[in-house]
Amino acid sequence: MSDVSYYMPPEWAFHKATWLSWPHRFETWPGKFKPIPAVFVAIAAWLSSSEEVHINVIDEAMEREVFALLGNSGHEQLRMDRIFLHRIPTNDAWCRDHGPNFVFRQSEGRSEKVIMNWEYNAWGGKYPAFQDDNAVPEKIAMLQQLPLVVPEMVLEGGSIDVNGNGLLLTSEACLLNQNRNPSMSREQIEQKLQRYLGIRKVLWLGDGIVGDDTDGHVDDMARFVNETTVVIAVEDNPADENYVALQENYERLQSYTAHDGFPLNVVVLPMPSPVLYDGDRLPASYANFYIANTVVLVPTYRCAQDKKALKILQQFFPDRKVVGIDCTDLVWGLGSIHCVTHEEPAL
Repeated sequence: MSDVSYYMPPEWAFHKATWLSWPHRFETWPGKFKPIPAVFVAIAAWLSSSEEVHINVIDEAMEREVFALLGNSGHEQLRMDRIFLHRIPTNDAWCRDHGPNFVFRQSEGRSEKVIMNWEYNAWGGKYPAFQDDNAVPEKIAMLQQLPLVVPEMVLEGGSIDVNGNGLLLTSEACLLNQNRNPSMSREQIEQKLQRYLGIRKVLWLGDGIVGDDTDGHVDDMARFVNETTVVIAVEDNPADENYVALQENYERLQSYTAHDGFPLNVVVLPMPSPVLYDGDRLPASYANFYIANTVVLVPTYRCAQDKKALKILQQFFPDRKVVGIDCTDLVWGLGSIHCVTHEEPAL
C-alpha cells in the first residue's frame, strides 16, 4: 500500500462542520459547573452561523436538554437547522482531544475522507474514566460510514497544529512524555506524524504554560494562522511564572524555517492577566482560538489584553469575523474554546 498517502488540512480550510461534546462532568469544573452550558451555547450559536454543528450527547435526556437550552437561548446567531445531536457517550467535553481527526487519503488518483483513530488515554492516565472518550472516533466513523485508520499511537488533537503544507507544531513536553508513548523515540513519533498526517517537518517547542494538565499542549502556546505565519503567546513580565518557558519557545520558533529555508513569520500574542480560581493558576491563553468558516472564536478573560489579542488575530482573517467569548469560567476546567471544538473538513 505504498501508493497510499494522507493529508490533514489546516484549520482554516473549508469545513463541513464543527464537532462538540456537551459538558456533563461536574468534577471538571468543581464548584463552578453551573455557568458552563451557557458558554457552550454561545460557542454553538456562533459556529452555527458559520457551518453545521454536530454535538455528542450521552443519552436522550441530555439531547432534550441541549435542544431546549439552544432553542431558548435567544442568540441572534443561532441556526437551529445547522445543529445536529448524536447520542455518542463521552466521559468529558474535550472534543479536540478525543474527537475525530478527519484527514484525506489519496490512493490511485482518488481522494476520500477518513478518520484517524489515535489512542486517547486522558493525558497520560490523569483521569481514569476515558473509555467512552476513546471510542468516540470509531462511533463517528460508523455513524458517517467513513473508513477508520488506526495509527497505533497515543495522540491528542490539542497537542498538534498543522499549516496544510507539510509543517506541524508540537511540544516536547507533551509528545515525548513517558505517559503517552513510552516505547517510541522522537524519530518514531515524527515518522507516524509524517505517515498519517502528510507532514514533512515537525517543529518542536518545549514546555507548556502553567496550569495546563495536558503536559504542554501546543494549542495553548502557538498556532498557524496561514502557511507561513505562526502566532505565539509570549509573557513579557519577567516575574510571571510563564515568562521563561514562553520566551524560550518564542526563540525556538524564530529559529525554524519552512521547507524552502525561509524563516517563518512569527507574531507575538500577549498573555492575559493571570486567571486564578481557589488560588490555582489556570491555563488561560489567547492561542486557544478556533477558526471556523466565517468566524474565529477567541477566548477572552475580562482583562485589558483581550482587545489587543482580538485585534492581532483579526488582521490574519480579513474574511472572517473575530469574536471574543468570555472563557473565564470555562478555563476553570483547564481548557478553552479550541479544546472543546474539532473541525470536520469538507471533501
